[in-house]
Amino acid sequence: MCGIVGYIGTKDVLPILLAGLKRLEYRGYDSSGVAMLDSSGKAYVYKKKGKVAALEEFIGDAGFVSHIGMGHTRWATHGEPNDVNAHPHTSMKGKFIVIHNGIIENYSRLKKKLKDRGYKFKSETDTEVLANLIEYIYLKGDVTAEVAVRLALTKVINTYKLVVICTEETDQLIAARKGSPLVVGIGKGEYFIASDATPIVEHTDSVIYLNDDDIAVIKRNEISLKTIHNDSLIPDIKKLNLDIGEIEKGGFDHFMLKEIFEQPKAIQDTLRGRICLDPPEIVLGGLYDVIDKVINAKRLIIVSCGTSWHAGLVGEYLFEELARVSVEVEYASEFRYRNPIINSDDVVITISQSGETADTLAAIKLAKEKGATVLGICNVVGASIPRETHAGVYTHAGPEIGVASTKAFTAQVAVLVMMALLVGKRKGNIDEATYTKLIVELNNIPQKIQEILTFNEQYRTIAAMYKDATNFLYLGRGFLFPVALEGALKLKEISYIHAEGYPAAEMKHGPIALIDNKMPVVVLATKDKSYEKVVSNIQEVKARQGIVIAVVSKGDTIIAELADHVLEIPDVEDVLAPLTTVVPLQLLSYHIAVMRGCNVDQPRNLAKSVTVE
Repeated sequence: MCGIVGYIGTKDVLPILLAGLKRLEYRGYDSSGVAMLDSSGKAYVYKKKGKVAALEEFIGDAGFVSHIGMGHTRWATHGEPNDVNAHPHTSMKGKFIVIHNGIIENYSRLKKKLKDRGYKFKSETDTEVLANLIEYIYLKGDVTAEVAVRLALTKVINTYKLVVICTEETDQLIAARKGSPLVVGIGKGEYFIASDATPIVEHTDSVIYLNDDDIAVIKRNEISLKTIHNDSLIPDIKKLNLDIGEIEKGGFDHFMLKEIFEQPKAIQDTLRGRICLDPPEIVLGGLYDVIDKVINAKRLIIVSCGTSWHAGLVGEYLFEELARVSVEVEYASEFRYRNPIINSDDVVITISQSGETADTLAAIKLAKEKGATVLGICNVVGASIPRETHAGVYTHAGPEIGVASTKAFTAQVAVLVMMALLVGKRKGNIDEATYTKLIVELNNIPQKIQEILTFNEQYRTIAAMYKDATNFLYLGRGFLFPVALEGALKLKEISYIHAEGYPAAEMKHGPIALIDNKMPVVVLATKDKSYEKVVSNIQEVKARQGIVIAVVSKGDTIIAELADHVLEIPDVEDVLAPLTTVVPLQLLSYHIAVMRGCNVDQPRNLAKSVTVE
């Protein structure tokens, strides 16, 4: 949530900031702003409600050239989206300008103390409190800007990432993080700061990932890294493995559509080097040191949020079917607050596309304190979750810019399939023939998804018929129940149509009351062991004049006679069906949202990475 970009060097800063903010707009888009210093050290702050384009128009010709500045896209937490609450925020006496992502839980108490000392506030934000707190310490203690920032951060509670400009120390940017990602890019005589690598990849491939409680003091030709307690650190410089083409639309109308069509490659890249066909084998090097603990675990606890939680539900079915181990799937946001029972012989698997989800990171901390082994499944190299967990597996889906997750979900499921197969084989719960068959079939999944994508126009045609519906129902059984949940979530996220996912048999326990001739019901009905039961569920819907859109196995004739619309997909093994059945649901949601005039890449009220509670 919220996007941050900063620059200090020899180039004109404004084009760099605006381009960076556009790349970060998927992280926050309620408002945006920039702050710059001209050659005399005079500060210029521009901020505007709405998209970055509105800010760009508002600035127009700045009339000066600056070589130091910072920008911010906001996802509102404290205070409604407007020009005043937009970042950057300037302290009362103008000594400090701050951009910030996170939540300062004790801001009201700090604000009262500052008011008692004569400080006045213009905005409703917690960030302005931080700017004034830094300034108060700076003036009261007669200290440097760096010291003032460090001391101020020892007094705030909860998470932050921030960049600070001091108008009296005009040759530096000060950056800090705790619980929210921040990366520093290294150029020749210049430095970049960003929430993630997307705004800086075209400028440099050398970066430093700040850790919790790190502070970076950045000048044109040097960087000093230390903790908020003034302990010096040696910067650990990493190389970015990211191509500029991966974060551009590449001819597609939207990032979401591009990412749906990238799924064959994303899964193939996730499988590469991890499945062998001759002899058939799963190799997950990231689990090498902990695989015995996973095999011997009495219980697996999968913890995640949103779409990753749905992938976790698929994981529950996979591990119980293939590895015969007890699995619980938890919302990370609930897990940390309900005093869960965690034992030292439990294995906790956390799943996150960004690797920065605040609730999931808190769950990791809790599980580690209880002595559990904690694994991570993550898409972003260098993110917090891979660093905080004992071991894990990266997905290799590539950057996912669209807020509604698509290729990250299927890559996560592919990893869970491999993990369950590996554990099941090592435990002796899968015979050699089944193990071989599933590995071969998993290797064929990218090709089968590519085949599904060729029917994109069919999904567009059906979408046109139901774009004005007010409610959808999604039904699935077994491995496909989590896919029903994911399909409903996608539709809600990007089209703003109310949708619910249910186990098909649960329809009779309430949702059937909603069915009429205006209610589209999407049924996942591939030929698995529940097929006949699902056929009965479809008949129940049709008996109440419901509209049935069925996702079926290729060549199905029984459901074709019952359903209003049939979306055929290639046959796959039951355990792999979530990887294929979800694709038609993604495309259906996408086309409905586009036809309704929705911003599918940046749905209202949503942000890509939820780094605050």
